[in-house]
Formats: sequence, C-alpha cells, structure tokens
Amino acid sequence: MSWADSEALVDAAWCAGLRYFDTAPYYGYTLSERRTGQALSTRAREAFSLSTKVGRLMCPDASVQPGDDGWAEPLPFRPIFDYTYGGVMRSYEDSLQRLGTARIDILYVHDIGAMTHGDRHSHYWTQLTQGGGFRALTQLRESGAVRAIGLGVNEWEIVVDAMNEAALDVVLLAGRYTLLEQTALEPLLDACLRAETAVVVGGVFNSGVLAGNGKFNYGDAPADVIIKVQRLRDLCWRFDVPLPAAALQFPFAHPAVVSCVVGARSIAQLHQNLAWAERPIPTQYWQALRDEGLIAADAPVPKGQP
Repeated sequence: MSWADSEALVDAAWCAGLRYFDTAPYYGYTLSERRTGQALSTRAREAFSLSTKVGRLMCPDASVQPGDDGWAEPLPFRPIFDYTYGGVMRSYEDSLQRLGTARIDILYVHDIGAMTHGDRHSHYWTQLTQGGGFRALTQLRESGAVRAIGLGVNEWEIVVDAMNEAALDVVLLAGRYTLLEQTALEPLLDACLRAETAVVVGGVFNSGVLAGNGKFNYGDAPADVIIKVQRLRDLCWRFDVPLPAAALQFPFAHPAVVSCVVGARSIAQLHQNLAWAERPIPTQYWQALRDEGLIAADAPVPKGQP
C-alpha cells in the first residue's frame, strides 16, 4: 500500500462516518503512525479520536527487511520492550512526533502478558508496576496530555491484574470476546461494566478464521477451531447470514463494548466491513446460536430483525 493509498483509505473511512482511528509504533515498525498522522493532518483535531500504544521503543536498525515480524514494508526501526516510567514517556513523546499531533486521546499499554512474554512476563510486569509504567500513564492522564489510558492486549487475564493496579478507562481486547470464543465474558467484561471501563473489541475475526482465511491467533487454525467455525458457518447458511457479518455484530451486544477495531487494506475491504456491520440478521439466528451451544449461554446477543 502506498502513502496515497493509505490517505485515500482514511478519506473513505472519514466519508463513511468513522471517527476513531487506532495505531501503534509496532505496526509497520513506525510506518502506521506516520501514515495515520499524515492522513489525519488536515482534519480538525477535535473531530476525531486517536489511540496509540506504549511498551515498545523503536530503535534504528538498518538490518530490517521486508517481512520482518510479518510487516510488508517495515521502516528501519526494531522494537525493544520497555514498560518503565521512562520508557512509557519516551514512547509517548516519540508517537507525538510521528503522528504530528500535540494530543493522543487514548494511550494503551501494548502486548503485556504471558502470551507475549512467556517466562519474561514477570520482568516486564515489574517494569509496568514497580518500575513506574502505570505511574507514567496516570500522570499523562492527570495532566491532560492524554484523555484515557488502558491496555491493548490479546489475553484477558492480564487486564484483570492491571485493573487491580491502575484505574483503566478503556481496554482494547483482541480475539477473546468474539463469536468464536467468549472466554473474557466472565469475569472481565462484567468487571469492566461495573468499573465503567470501556471495552474496544479487536480481532473480531480471530486473525481471519471467521472471514475465511484459516488463521487463528496469527497462525494456522487448529482442528478444533476449524470444526467450530464450520458449525458456525453451517448455521449462517441456514439463515442466509454471512459469517463475517455475524462476527462483526456480535460483540456490540455487550453493554461494556463501545467500539470494534477492524482493519482494512483497501477501500473495497473497508466498504465490505461496513456492509457486514449493517447487514440485517434475524433474531432467530442469534437464538439458534444459543440453542446449539455455539456461544456462551449468558452472552448478550444483538436484538436482530423480525
């Protein structure tokens, strides 16, 4: 995707009424922030909400090649994890520069947790807690430099831990509250509702398996996931419902969920996502999901169409 293509994509999203844009230093090794900032630079700053993330410092590295970490066009910077007070502050300031803005609305801690760090998790968690990472985020919010703080993660358990350490305004949770799995329903989403912590759902297609690409959690989908996806697809066929449309609409039924982040590589894909979001789905379909045990019995579902 060229710079012109990315600007055209943001323009199309804007014309469609979208006003929340999410990025991160890690995406494209800083390329995403640069392109997002450029594409939004002509918009009135108060007209949209912008989120980015901390937890990785992007360090110059001439050895970066296309394909590193899966990025097609990475810039010559390589990530170094740093959740300390100084690391959070530097990451925030670097993001302001790349985005070309004086304010970030939401600042997420990116990819903290055992899924990301394995046996190094306790080390990085200590940076975030005792090392001042959460303190830096809280100071940025109290000073008005950011409006909200939270976590942007793929595992719900770490959010529960974080809510015991800091008052989080919002959580971007990818892949754990979807049509395919609702592992975050209890206790996380209910806890967020009680604490008035907003939930933004990412990964509604679970890395694409619900959109037909066979991927789950960034790798090939295992057999049990493929079997469940086929059951979901069979039910969709019975009611003439596109599976991606059901996947995109399902999370919004939970009262803690305020938004879904769905990526797009082209204007055509953006329009397809919007069409799925607006596709009428009959009430009987949502009831059939429960009847066949394909979703948690207590998971809220959209009202649906008669």
